[in-house]
Amino acid sequence: MTRAAVAASYGGPDVIEIVEREVPEPSDGEVLVELKAIGVNPFDYKSYSGAFGTDESKLPIALGSEASGIVVAVGGDVEGPVGPIAVGDAVIVSGRNGTYAERILIPARFVFPKPAALDWNVAAGVLAVAGTAYDALESVAVKDGDTVLVHGAAGGVGSVVAQLAKERGATVIGTARAQNHDALRAFGAEPVEYGDGLLDRVRAAAPNGIDAAVDAVGTDEAIDVSLEVLTDRARLVTTAAFGRAEADGFSTVGGPASMERRRLASPALLKQAAAGVIEVTVAKTFPLSDAARAHAELQSTHPRGKFVLIP
Repeated sequence: MTRAAVAASYGGPDVIEIVEREVPEPSDGEVLVELKAIGVNPFDYKSYSGAFGTDESKLPIALGSEASGIVVAVGGDVEGPVGPIAVGDAVIVSGRNGTYAERILIPARFVFPKPAALDWNVAAGVLAVAGTAYDALESVAVKDGDTVLVHGAAGGVGSVVAQLAKERGATVIGTARAQNHDALRAFGAEPVEYGDGLLDRVRAAAPNGIDAAVDAVGTDEAIDVSLEVLTDRARLVTTAAFGRAEADGFSTVGGPASMERRRLASPALLKQAAAGVIEVTVAKTFPLSDAARAHAELQSTHPRGKFVLIP
């Protein structure tokens, strides 16, 4: 048996319940992982908020898509993305729903070796943001010499977008609250404060223009400013403003092609994280039993960085 957090109905964080579940033994191609830490992401609460519909047949909704832990059992023919997986291996699981649990049975293709340089909490929160950031940059073909506007550059995804864009040789202009500007400068980005006058501040920070833009907040302000400064809206991508993307004809992340691209990039992204190229800050940890509180706090103003659940 394992304890797991699920959304029993649609609504706010109060619909989350802790339940007991049977965990089968691994079959061929599967591994059983005892989790040490679990990453929390905005998609987790959006999944039961009604934002993607309220199909009752999907209840209860298994929560979470990333975690770190130790392999405690394996099935036959177990081969992960970078090689064999054995009992006792320290691993990261990513890209499969249901990680809000003490133990998870998961296909080996979603299991990656945990770099020794990453502690359990950071390891649990790195791949969702790094994979999304990588996917966004690939979708707008950010390259050496580009000037990139990153909205929400102090957030989980946005901060990694800024770091990876700098690694590619781009100049980064990042929007953020004033209290987070020093963190952006540490990533090598030029910070600008969002709010009234943002367009003028962006133009002042990038007098030679903006080549590409990544929106990681989803506000109309972010989209309107991006469309104004870009000459080619095909080089705008959003991780959140899906309605605006459909209406205004620019890119979004997500879908099967995105998921596969992220999965294939994961080993390289973990190497970058271990080497310090990608920095992920853990803002706060919560017991698994406090998943509802974590979701409530994540939807309000909170410290910069990832939230992590501890089973």
